[in-house]
Order: sequence, then structure tokens, then C-alpha cells
Amino acid sequence: MVSTPDEQQGYRGSATHEVTNQAPPLAPYDASDDTALLEGLRREGAGWAEEDLRRLGRQAGSAQVREWADLANRHEPELRTHDRYGNRVDEVDFHPSWHHLMRTAIAEGLAASPWADGRPGAHVARTAGGLVWGHTEAGHGCPTSMTYAAVPALRTQPELAKLYEPLLTSREYDPVLREPTEKRGLLAGMGMTEKQGGSDVRTNTTTATPTAEPGVYTLRGHKWFTSAPMCDVFLVLAQAPGGLSCFLVPRVLPDGTRNTFRIQRLKDKLGNRSNASSEPEFDGTVAWLVGPEGQGVKTIIEMVNCTRLDCVMMSAALMRTSLVEAGHHARHRSAFGARLVDQPLMRNVLADLALESEAATTLTLRLAGAADRAIRGDEGEAAFRRIATAVGKYWVTKRGPAFTAEALECLGGNGYVEDSGMPRHYREAPLLSIWEGSGNVNALDVLRALSREPGTAEALFGELALARGADARLDGAVTRLKTGLSEASQTTARRLVEQMALTLQASLLVRHAPAPVADAFCATRLGGDWGHAFGTLPRTAGLDTIVERALPGEGPGAGAG
Repeated sequence: MVSTPDEQQGYRGSATHEVTNQAPPLAPYDASDDTALLEGLRREGAGWAEEDLRRLGRQAGSAQVREWADLANRHEPELRTHDRYGNRVDEVDFHPSWHHLMRTAIAEGLAASPWADGRPGAHVARTAGGLVWGHTEAGHGCPTSMTYAAVPALRTQPELAKLYEPLLTSREYDPVLREPTEKRGLLAGMGMTEKQGGSDVRTNTTTATPTAEPGVYTLRGHKWFTSAPMCDVFLVLAQAPGGLSCFLVPRVLPDGTRNTFRIQRLKDKLGNRSNASSEPEFDGTVAWLVGPEGQGVKTIIEMVNCTRLDCVMMSAALMRTSLVEAGHHARHRSAFGARLVDQPLMRNVLADLALESEAATTLTLRLAGAADRAIRGDEGEAAFRRIATAVGKYWVTKRGPAFTAEALECLGGNGYVEDSGMPRHYREAPLLSIWEGSGNVNALDVLRALSREPGTAEALFGELALARGADARLDGAVTRLKTGLSEASQTTARRLVEQMALTLQASLLVRHAPAPVADAFCATRLGGDWGHAFGTLPRTAGLDTIVERALPGEGPGAGAG
């Protein structure tokens, strides 16, 4: 006899699709609810920006903005090389969510606006804003970062800076291609690398031929990795008669016609899917010289200092948002009779991740403070910035992939599913150690700074001396570091830079973080009381204090909402 549907329902007792023991949606939450971030903001001279940062944090953690981030990555940019009539247009179409993210980022001062802000700490406030807005998605951070970094390079050519800087520092997003000076705001990109050289830009083969008009050239060549091709202007390296030089290339010329900027294809990348990365071809492309001929690398050095800081910032932001996701899941998910956050082993993992995140955030804000003061003429901070930014770029971006993988694992199978958002963070993390020079390039840059600019080592050890005597493990690490400098070579460069980064992070935490945080970091990262994976902190590490300081909102001991 066949049972009726009502009888079948009675056998089951409850619906099979009833959802239990799953975390509720994280949004809305406050992405600025980060003690280490807010302390660093005040310490580095930008406490005046806290109210705006809090407002931005609530927006970044809103359900609407998180949906924008998801849609911008699910609906990837599309290249249109020609219009319906066969005319070359070379345009890239983005999902509306990309434009929503861009419009907000620029309005909130996350592009070049600090260069027009005379307040001390303006560049720190921008970096802190990036740490908060970085909870959304990383791809649109590329054009905002390049726009920020373009200003100091452009200032080497004052007449061009006078024309373009007010538009680059604007807080208005104007995405339609047209003559730059007719727009409300501009975005800048860069075209440095080529297929035969990558980071070795001195091997570039793109040529620059002078025209009859002073300072104006025509370019011919092919760039290998030019992101955000819908920017209005680009800083490009090319071989002029006097050597490798820097040029400004507008997408639209002063007479309103399109400059030759043929986008051959968009890259099919591991991550950073919302952002278009392209291969443009120049053929008679009109360009204006920026800086002297033959001084292209020197011209863009300040630009690189800015974009490398942003790599550190975005890695720290990815760490933080991944930790928040992991902590939220652990608060609401139970296993083996207790919530995950109350399980000693999971608590160890979260505490270890929290240590790494706080160290990255604290270093990022210290670097931003150095940049802000260096820009305002502090020579000591300029020397510190020169070496510490390269050190931070090497180490923090290296930690990102392992960190995001561990945070993803905290969610178990849920974290491996796309709609959790964790796979996007995991795919994004490796980019930041590649962009603006891979690990080897940054390690070698540290060696170059030490050998050619002796003041950089003095500045670094001057910073470390501020924590002298506070922790024996830190003092021992400083002594070992001095020995390592005397034996530095290419073979040992990575080990040396890692020691620099860990010692610098430890010194900052010893000076500014609560004792349990600083003690645990020194014990593990300097003292060797650590395993080879996250979650291996010693029993005496003060796990509860570390976790409670790190996780936002209700706190790790609160009940499920």
C-alpha cells in the first residue's frame, strides 16, 4: 500500500530543508570596528578622520555594498574593440556594480585627493580608508591606487601637473572617455612592463620618437600588463633617444580625437576578476615627456613607493576581512557540543590569525605615517619609508595567501563555496606579492637601498631602538639583524628581509599593543615557540585577550544572533 503525502510528512517529523547550525549573514557589520586600526589612525596623526572612517566602515559592511562586490566579480569586464560600423573604439564595459564601488571610493578620498589636502595625516587617513573599504573587493583598488601614485611622478613636469593634477585629485567619478580637461575628474593608469622583461623595465622595446613640438613624442610598441585600460591618462615607459623615459599618454587627445591605444586582449587572471588588465598596442600614439629623457625609472620611483604601500594595505585589508569572516562563522557554528569559538584549538587558530592581522595593520599605518611625513619634508621619515615600505611589501604580501587559506578553512566546506566570498579572497591574495615587483624584486630592492643609501639602515635601526630593553627576544632579534646585514647577499636576501619585517612588526607591537599581543608575537615570530602552521601558539599566549581584541562587534563570547 502506498502512503499518502500527509503520512510521509508524519514519518519525517520535520522538513528536510530546515536550516540549523549555520551562521547568519555577516552583513550589516562595521568594517572599521578594529581596535588596532583605530589606535594606529590616532597614533599616526589622522585621528581627525575617525568619524568619516566609522561612517565608511558601516557602509563597507552593508549588505548592499557586499552585493556590489559580488556582482562586480561575477560579471567580468568585457572588451569591445570595434563599434557596429567597424570603427576601432577599444573600450571595456563594466557591470554597474563596479561603477558604484568606484564612485564611492573616489568620493571618500581613496584615490588622489590627499595630495590636495594640506592637513597632516591626510595620507594616513587615505590608507586607513583603504583598510576599511578593502573589506568590499580588491579589483577596483587598482585604478584608485594608480591615480594616487601618478601625482608625485607627474609633478616632475610642472606644466603637465598644473593641467591634470586638479582633476586627478578630484572626488568626482566621471567614467566616460572624452578630452581630459573637459571632465569633472580623471583616473590614471600605468604601462610599464613588456613581455620580454617584466620587472626589468630597462629592456623595454617600446620606442618614443620626438615630434616637431617640444616635449611631444609618438610611441610605438606593445605593453604586456596594463590594468584599468579605461583610465583617462597613463604613465608609460618607452625608449627615447636619450634612454628609457616616462611619458603621459591620454586616451583622448586635446582635439577630442581618440589616441591610438589598441587593446589587443584582456588577461584571463587567477583573481582580481572585476578589474580589466590588458595588452595595449601603441602605433603613432601621442605622448608627453614626464621628467628628463633617460630618467624614466627615477621619475617613477615615487610612484612605486606609493603603489607598494597600497599592496601592503590591501594585503592587510584582505587579512582583516578574512579574519572577520572566520570569527563570525566560529561564533555561530557549533561542533562536538560547543561553539567553534569556544573550542580551544579553534581559538588558537583565531588568535594566531589575529596576531598576524594586527601586525600587518600596525605596520601598514606606520608606513603610511612615514609617507605622510616624508611628503611634508621629513628626511628621516623619508629614509625609513624607503626601506620599510620595500620590507613590508615583501613580507606582508607573502603572508596573505597562507592567511586567507587558513581563514577559509575555519569555515570548512562552507568556505570553499563561491557564495561565501572566501574563494575570492584566496584568489586575490597572491596578486599583491606579484604586483609592483615580486618577492625577489623587493628583496633585491632592500639590498640596493642598504648599499646605495646608508641612511636607510640608520633609520630602520633608529626605529627599532625605540623599543630597546622592552623585550629580550626583540633585543636579540635586533642583534641578529645587525649581524645579518654585514653578511647580506642575494642568496640570503629573502631571509634577511623576513627578519627585518618580523623585527619591525615586533617592535611596533611591543610599543603599542597590549602585553599579551606583543608577548605572543615575540614568543612565536622571534622566539621560535611556534609551529609551521597557524594555530600553534604556546599555551601561555593569552589567547582570550588576543581574540577578544581582534573580533569586532558582540565579542567572541556572545551568543548566536
